[in-house]
Amino acid sequence: MKKTTLLNSHLSALVARVGHTDDIVLADAGLPIPAGPERIDLAVSPGLPGLQPMLAALLSELQLESVVLAEEIKTVSPDLHRLLLSQLAEAADAQGRDIPVNYISHADFKRQNAGARAVVRTGECTPYANIILRCGVPF
Repeated sequence: MKKTTLLNSHLSALVARVGHTDDIVLADAGLPIPAGPERIDLAVSPGLPGLQPMLAALLSELQLESVVLAEEIKTVSPDLHRLLLSQLAEAADAQGRDIPVNYISHADFKRQNAGARAVVRTGECTPYANIILRCGVPF
């Protein structure tokens, strides 16, 4: 049995498959998921699992190059926005590289997630609680 943080077999396999510049979307419970990307649905009930614990689990094994958030998170969900920025700053320190945060409109975010390798649906019910993780390389 694995002893690292990321125990979910679907997520673990996803991390093993992605390469440099591939995108993984961590989505709230309401984000539309297009037909193209792999869909990993982890939502159990409202709030379970939350976006932040899922991000922490993925960051335990995933190298990031950058992330994308919806511009609207800044004003509609500022508390979550601050927490995500803090979590990403810790991840940047741990991986020894900056993780630039880019912002686009929510409408553009929904269009961009169609090109992702996978969309991971959480039970998060905070508005605009979605993040595109652009995979990096550890060298």
